[in-house]
Amino acid sequence: MIVFANAKINIGLRVIRERPDDFHDILSIFYPVQLTDVIEIHQSPRFEFHSYGFPVSSSEKSNLCVRAWNLLSENHTLPTVAIYLLKNIPTEAGLGGGSSDASFTLLALNEMFHLGLSQETLSNYALQLGSDCPFFIHNRPVLASGRGEVLTPLTLSLKGYYLVLIKPDYKISTAEAYSHIQARPEAENPAFIVNLPMERWKEKLVNDFEEYVFNIFPEVRIIKEKLYSEGAVYASMSGSGTSVYGIFRNEPPPMPWAKNHFYRVFLLD
Repeated sequence: MIVFANAKINIGLRVIRERPDDFHDILSIFYPVQLTDVIEIHQSPRFEFHSYGFPVSSSEKSNLCVRAWNLLSENHTLPTVAIYLLKNIPTEAGLGGGSSDASFTLLALNEMFHLGLSQETLSNYALQLGSDCPFFIHNRPVLASGRGEVLTPLTLSLKGYYLVLIKPDYKISTAEAYSHIQARPEAENPAFIVNLPMERWKEKLVNDFEEYVFNIFPEVRIIKEKLYSEGAVYASMSGSGTSVYGIFRNEPPPMPWAKNHFYRVFLLD
């Protein structure tokens, strides 16, 4: 079986408070986009995992695809499989690539072996793998709250807009980014702001991680500014970085300055 595990972008990301369990409560809109990893799974005499494309930073044992298989195999009778992962989504980019891989592995195994698990059950398994993993089980625009696992569906649609996605060659771990963040309990809910005309998002929709990341990697700030100069209606860093996206009403012009980075253009659907 082959599945295509898509990325997401954060539209606004407010860190509301630090929790007693060392996580943080957030408010953010998760929006699925067409950039995908490719996962192939088939039965095998022994368990195998192979990764291609962008290098993954974790060991095989801690890879989220492997952990997803281990989690299901602990609770259900599964044959051994070989998993082949083609990484097209940059790592440590704020795009949720690893979380998506985990969730789509769960979805694929559920279908392959006719486990009959509901979305709710799969979401519960996904949450054991990562805070934002349940989003990819449902894979529709949501307001994410709690530590990212409380998902409220939204009617937001960016269909027909163009998305320019740029990932410079800088990396920052989520843990490092959170260690430098200042919680803002009074932050405005992004779900209210996206009901405004998109031209007003620039002044209202905030990613709280930008301040820290822009200070240590000024190039990331420059990319955001250049996207606005190219005509983006809204531009932002996604997640804890370091990818930056711009949303355009019309097909964006070529951006030769971006070609030294990971650089993709999508017509959103």
